[in-house]
Amino acid sequence: MNRSSGKRCQERCLEEASQLLIRIPEAELRALDETRLLLLVRLLLSMQLHVVRISTGFRKVDQMLQHLAKVDHQMVLRETQECLDSTVRAEQVPEISPYLLWLSCVCIAHNLYNSSFQILSFEDLQRVSMFLEDSAIGREVFQHSHLSLLTKLSKSFPVVLQQQPLRDGPMCYLAAKTCLQMFQLLSGEVAPLVWGEKEDSPAMQVILQALMDVILGQCCNRDTRLLAGTAVAMLINTALDDRAGAAAAWSLLQVSHSEPWLLTVGVLQARCSPTGEDGVDMLAVSKGLLTCCRPLILLSSHLDATETSLLLNGLFPLVHALCEQKMDRLYFAFEVLTLWLKKVKECLADIWTTTGVRLLPDGSSLQKELIHIIWTNAESPVSGVSDFVRGAFSLLLDLYNMDCDKFCETNKPLYFTLLKRVIKLPWECKTKYQRLCSLLPYLGTDTVMDQYPEIPTHLLKCLSTNHLSPCGSELYRCLILQHRRELCDGPQSLSRTETDLASQWSKRWRLFLHEALTSDVTLLQNNSSTLLLPCTIQVFPSAVGNLLASLDPFTPGHLHAWACIMSSYRSTTLHSPWALQGSSSFETLQLALGSADEKVRLAAVNLLCCSPKTKVAPQTEEVSMMKVFIQQNLNSDSSSFRQHLQAAVKKFLVRIRDGCLAQIRGQKSKKKGDAVHSDRTQDALEQGIGFVEWLGQLPYGYLAPGHSYQRKKTALLLLSAVLETCTDTWSPDKKKGQPPANMGSLVNVARQRGQWDFTCRTKQLVLISCLEDSTNEIRELSAGLLLRYFPPRFPDDVAAALLARTKNLLCSPRVQEAQMGALMMKVLLQKSEDQLEDCRNNSSIAVSGGSTHNTSSAVKFLIRELEEHYVATKADMMLAARTKPVHGVLIALQRCLIETPCSVYDTLDHSLTVEVLNLLENLSHLLLGVLYGDLDASATEKDALPSFCDMGNAISSLIAQSSGGDRGDGEECVLLSEEHSLVLTCCWVSLKEIGIFLGSLVEKIYSESKPGKCLLTKDDLMRSSRIFKNILLKCRHWGAVEGCCVGFTKFCTSLLSNSDAEISDIPAHMLKEGLQVVESPRLTSVTRRAAGLPMLILCVVSAERPCKSRPLLTHTMHSLLQTAQTPLPENWDQTLDLPQVCAVHTLQAMVRGSGLGVAVLQFAPAVAILSLTLLSSPCWAMRNAALQLYSSLCSRMLGQRPSSEEAGPTQHSMSPTAFFLHYPALQPFLLGELRGAAQDLQNPSNEAKLHLQPSLFPVLTLLAQLQPGVQDSSETLSDFLPPLLQLSASPIYSVRVMASKALVAITPPSDYMRILIKLAAQLPGPEERCCHNQLHGKLLQIRAILEKALYLFSAPSADLTEVLRGVEVSLWLVTAAQRCPLVRAAYLAVVDQLRTFCSEAYLSKLCDILNQEFQTPQKELQIGLTSFHKQTVHFLCADLTWACQIWDNFSRVNPELRLSLVTWLMDGRGLHQRSLREVIQRMLQSNLREALLSHSVGYRSTYLAALAAVMTGSDSISPQHVLLSAPLEEPLLLECLNMLLGDLENQRGGPEFLSQALLVASLLLIQLSDYRIKISMFQRWCSILECQRSPSAPEMLRMKCAEALCLAGVPLMSLGESRIIIRVIHTGLYLLQDQSQQVRMRTASFTSILHHMHRGETQTRVHQVQVNQALPLLLDLLLEKYWDATGTLEVLLSHLPQTDLRSVLREASERGCSSLYEQDEANVFAEPSVMSAHVLPYLLQMANRYSESSALAQSLKVWAEESAAQVINSLKFYKEHQSGLFSPAETLTPVWLALLRSPRLHSALCGLFTRALFLLWLWKSSDDVERICDPSSLHSTLQELCSLLCRNGVHFPSALTSAVAGDLPV
Repeated sequence: MNRSSGKRCQERCLEEASQLLIRIPEAELRALDETRLLLLVRLLLSMQLHVVRISTGFRKVDQMLQHLAKVDHQMVLRETQECLDSTVRAEQVPEISPYLLWLSCVCIAHNLYNSSFQILSFEDLQRVSMFLEDSAIGREVFQHSHLSLLTKLSKSFPVVLQQQPLRDGPMCYLAAKTCLQMFQLLSGEVAPLVWGEKEDSPAMQVILQALMDVILGQCCNRDTRLLAGTAVAMLINTALDDRAGAAAAWSLLQVSHSEPWLLTVGVLQARCSPTGEDGVDMLAVSKGLLTCCRPLILLSSHLDATETSLLLNGLFPLVHALCEQKMDRLYFAFEVLTLWLKKVKECLADIWTTTGVRLLPDGSSLQKELIHIIWTNAESPVSGVSDFVRGAFSLLLDLYNMDCDKFCETNKPLYFTLLKRVIKLPWECKTKYQRLCSLLPYLGTDTVMDQYPEIPTHLLKCLSTNHLSPCGSELYRCLILQHRRELCDGPQSLSRTETDLASQWSKRWRLFLHEALTSDVTLLQNNSSTLLLPCTIQVFPSAVGNLLASLDPFTPGHLHAWACIMSSYRSTTLHSPWALQGSSSFETLQLALGSADEKVRLAAVNLLCCSPKTKVAPQTEEVSMMKVFIQQNLNSDSSSFRQHLQAAVKKFLVRIRDGCLAQIRGQKSKKKGDAVHSDRTQDALEQGIGFVEWLGQLPYGYLAPGHSYQRKKTALLLLSAVLETCTDTWSPDKKKGQPPANMGSLVNVARQRGQWDFTCRTKQLVLISCLEDSTNEIRELSAGLLLRYFPPRFPDDVAAALLARTKNLLCSPRVQEAQMGALMMKVLLQKSEDQLEDCRNNSSIAVSGGSTHNTSSAVKFLIRELEEHYVATKADMMLAARTKPVHGVLIALQRCLIETPCSVYDTLDHSLTVEVLNLLENLSHLLLGVLYGDLDASATEKDALPSFCDMGNAISSLIAQSSGGDRGDGEECVLLSEEHSLVLTCCWVSLKEIGIFLGSLVEKIYSESKPGKCLLTKDDLMRSSRIFKNILLKCRHWGAVEGCCVGFTKFCTSLLSNSDAEISDIPAHMLKEGLQVVESPRLTSVTRRAAGLPMLILCVVSAERPCKSRPLLTHTMHSLLQTAQTPLPENWDQTLDLPQVCAVHTLQAMVRGSGLGVAVLQFAPAVAILSLTLLSSPCWAMRNAALQLYSSLCSRMLGQRPSSEEAGPTQHSMSPTAFFLHYPALQPFLLGELRGAAQDLQNPSNEAKLHLQPSLFPVLTLLAQLQPGVQDSSETLSDFLPPLLQLSASPIYSVRVMASKALVAITPPSDYMRILIKLAAQLPGPEERCCHNQLHGKLLQIRAILEKALYLFSAPSADLTEVLRGVEVSLWLVTAAQRCPLVRAAYLAVVDQLRTFCSEAYLSKLCDILNQEFQTPQKELQIGLTSFHKQTVHFLCADLTWACQIWDNFSRVNPELRLSLVTWLMDGRGLHQRSLREVIQRMLQSNLREALLSHSVGYRSTYLAALAAVMTGSDSISPQHVLLSAPLEEPLLLECLNMLLGDLENQRGGPEFLSQALLVASLLLIQLSDYRIKISMFQRWCSILECQRSPSAPEMLRMKCAEALCLAGVPLMSLGESRIIIRVIHTGLYLLQDQSQQVRMRTASFTSILHHMHRGETQTRVHQVQVNQALPLLLDLLLEKYWDATGTLEVLLSHLPQTDLRSVLREASERGCSSLYEQDEANVFAEPSVMSAHVLPYLLQMANRYSESSALAQSLKVWAEESAAQVINSLKFYKEHQSGLFSPAETLTPVWLALLRSPRLHSALCGLFTRALFLLWLWKSSDDVERICDPSSLHSTLQELCSLLCRNGVHFPSALTSAVAGDLPV
């Protein structure tokens, strides 16, 4: 076990040893010789000490010792006592550990040293704690030696408390934990020392005093203080007399006193002096008493006050005070409140007995206080508080119920009061649903549903919103559980079957669940299937029939619902789902597996893969469908889809694996001669093993460079699933997912069949080639598979070639290639013992074998390399940046030192570490000096850094010097030169990597350090800190700063957790220096956001341990706030950075820093007030910084805005009441700001002036983001309403809008109608004088409140009638008498809200006025007129009659109104009513020519988009949905069509216009009646598509090409023109390979329609197939109907890659870093090799039909004559090239390794092999074709080349390899 370093390995070894020992009979152990038994006991004790830090391992050893104790208890006890004797015996001197020696030196310095070493070391405390907790024998030992142990503890505690690193670190925590364990587990021994009258225990006195010192704040570690409180409470609980214990507990409650006090616990006393007011002391005491004290102590009274009790009168005030304190302790406060409620529930019977009255009578102060605490803190932003609040609420309801039942109170009005209060909460409030769940058991489902009928609607909204979906689904689950409970407990429960129960569920919930499952909203659909379905089927199993009965697979959304229901049924009920719908189940499953919707496909494959039991092997049909599905889903764009696919395949493989193992076990257990069972077993094994073999081979054909990232990523994920599931590889880092113990038997069976060779050389080479992939994910996945599953050593030739390639890549200036080299170096380190021979030879290092020595030699080699690169950089920066950049070696060093399993102490010594540190320091100075233009400047301590312009000039000077010339004085180029980019990349990337490497190195050194042994001294760490400081303060590049921060945070975290005070002070010293830099004025400008200085400060503060009181954070925030508040100097310069500005930017970094979490929120009010105040600063930089700070702070205070797919709420989930409860200091300040702004508006002297208040709009924005609709029970927010109402008169438009939103958020729902009546009454009459701004603002406020009020109170009321009356009276506001269009638009929006309540006469009059406005020409330009027109169009067109009338007059209205009308149409309105669509289409078509002649491209684009929308419907691209009710006359149609096609052919108008023109042209094409003209136009149309399908064309144009295919391509098929149809199919094939997923999916829709029409389906709806199904379907159609047509062969051959191997090989051999960045292909999704595999079967089909058509035969013959020689020559050339590359032993060479990475080579080979196979099959199919060589010779050449390439790491798609092997896929 000592060789097993991993925790999991040790646990596994101990588990096996324990099982072996337990299986030995006790009699055999008793018969064992005593000497051997003693040896075994000592061995186990030694092992137990070895695993003392691993609790599970320790317990395993203790189980073995207890087993031996049954044989000889005294021997085990004696040996354990001797083992622990040195720890517990005070008179003996234990062996002095290095840590204890250091501690002793510290004690000498403070005159605390005890010469007898009678203190406990950290290891001693750890050992004692573990033996007390997990060893029964150990506890027995400590029972006899408890006095010695207490004495040692008493001597250790003062020493620990004297030293800050010890008292704030793990030492003090472990000491407190040991005390707690002793008081709890050795209470019988401890009690006499505390409560005895004659006993005197100085040790206990010291321990109690020390624990109280810890509680009261002498220790900063919060966890230690809480543990100390629990220990003291446990000590009190040891009291033999309840009254004595109660007295001690009451004495302990003095902890809330601010003055010194005396604690008395039995005969012990402790003087307590509070050191602070952080509240942790009260938390520790209250939590400890509630956790540890028995009920009799908690219910005891204080002195003579018999009516009081410790629980109710002593602890509750303490708990109540804690819940009112700061947010950073709110989590613990509510944890204590929950404990208090639980303890009250436990003691409730005793409380009733003592008091004789109810505990929680209605209206009692205790009930009110509890409800207030729970209600006001439910929305706390502190993580975890809401969960405790919910638990507390449930406990309170339970206590109230028990209280009422005890005293026979049947009404229980509290429940109904709370229900009404909950119902009034807005649906967006998360706590609404949590409280309903708690109330439901006490009220019943009928009562809740009757009182709250909107539950289903609100649940749908919850499930459409991310943060509400869990609580919404939980309420649904509680409702149906309670419903079933009530049905089963009802009067007819005995006669009800499961079908009857499901029927009852269906009446209430089926439609709700059906709507959710078939919704268009993705979030709602997913949440309902994952959260609602399982619990529904679990509670009502028969409900599955009701759900399936209402589904139609061809209806959108139903197929996904079907798959989810079937899958949930299968996993929940443990039954097969295929019998639910008979034979149609597999047909429906096939549809789902081929659906275009990824969600449907995922649901279907989950159904296919899941099984109630893993040993149930898949059926033959399931295996076949799985094979097809995997091949069709290898190139999905969605990362989520790929992950889910891998998970599904794992489930499927587990079923196969476990099923095969079950067959093997069954085969062994069956008797011989059972032939039927044997055959069945063999068939099952063959199917399972065959599928795994197929899946294990499949990925390698798609990992070549020519394939897309998506396909390679999926292939690697599938390969990982196979290797993880079907190999016998045990992973020590995983607790679950390990292979079965008998996995080896299945592997052997597969190997005997010649299968499952997952780790052969050829597969290894494929993965090695993936290490040079252009994407990091592919590289990391490949490396992980190589390291985990493949043989531990590379073959010698592979290692040599890989090493040469690695060294080459490490010197590449491209960052990506350098990262490849670093990863390859890491892999090389771990794959062989002697693979780094070159490294040792080159660096003259003599190292023997072994992985540790390899790592050491590699690190030394890399250090030498780094030194060479440094020297080269110093000598010639330009040459080094191109040939020896630093970053590659730095990344390799990091990977080899940090990411390999070897310990850094085995790799480095102190001298080597110092050498690395020197290199990093010198490199950082050198690189910064290059950026400075002065190599000496970066070494100075000046904090001002050069600007980007200065850096550019410095690099330009460097380039000029290296080239030997001067910089030209000509015109400057805007773009950076290649040399400039090389230098910048080298500097910035290297500085970033220096920071990351240095921080990671320090972290690993300290994480693996042992007492007295460390590779870094204080001086080394100080130098490291200076490196970080220089990079962060002197490098402007954000990427370099951000990357360096990663390492710096690790650096600070390691140092702050160190026990050495001098080391842990280094980050604090850096923080102090950073704050000094902030405070000091500068002579130059740094940058707008203060460069890296805020990040330096943030990293130090974030590294502070969260369990402490965060003194660094407090000091930093106070310092920054003070600096930011400092007044600006009188002569400040706006071109220089000001300390105040820098402080504000630093505050912003603190607020945004994710590492600080909620800790920074305690300073939120002060920061908010500061930022709002600074918005009035005269300095622009200050105002800009303050605004950024305020924005970041609001996001932090309010939390992340909830995401919802349906026009989700713009507000956050925190109500105004909760917000000001958590930030009370903000309420008076914000109110003051609003009042000040409102007062300025009321001042008559300012009536005509624009008085700006910079903080006003930000304040309104904050208030507007709060959640509206929450009742303010205390009415503390009513003061906000007057100023918000007054701000309606603001002259600033945005202020008026935001004031209306803020008014809605602040106003309680009960005041909505009152304010509406007030505002409506203030609307002026036509003769009254009014301010337009104020009138507009009031109308905005009316509209905003109406929107919320009508949602809450939808039924008409007297108040609403009064509001309506006031609005109708003000009809003049929409007439021409009102000169302001904005006011008219606002009034019309208000009326639109009230439309359903308005009278017909009023609406008619209003519409007449608006219609007249349409007819009246505009004489002058008016501000806001466009908004009024849009609002008018929206209002009138909502009525069908008026809409038709307006559109009939379309040609007569002015252009602005036309634009408003088509814009309204583009918003999706007017498309659902056919009569209106016909009117609109007629008018738009008749005015099309005029629109096309318009000079405005924007108007033309909008017009064409509107015409296309009205003709096709809202989102339909099917030609059967095209509206052709009023076709244009042929001459006008031709003229418009010619204009559109002309614009498209000449590329006039821009992409947006051209895309709409293409769509409209396609729609007009199908209206042509003249066949000749139609054919001519279609040819032009095809040419346009062929031009625009190019990858270089804009995506929107390619998208419209796909839509045009759907609209016009399908009708074109009926014309019978094969040439045009072939061109259309050819375009479809191109677009199916487009880079855009949307383009591919839309083209797949075109294919789906063709397939639907071709098959003559009876279904009216078209089943949309996925892209990878569409491609073969389109090829099938091409070959089925047009196999002999002219052009078909050319179409197929055009999709084969070119085969000019000479140029490809020449390019691959010359491939180097010609530029810093590599140009991507125009279409990175296209895969020529995959397309070759697709096309090959169709080419062979054409060859087979050679004799069936003379035209086809002629085409094939011509192609063969033209191409045969080229194909043969290319094969011959490549064969010769391969023979020159490989020796007879086929050893791998660096040249071949480089060729493996050529993307064009693999594609060219696929194209060549496809053409050769086509030629070969053509020769075999016909004798007419001239043969220039023997077909058998060609076939053998193909086979030889394919075999050679396969053996050397080049795999091809299975279609090609099968064809080459002779299994031709025809």
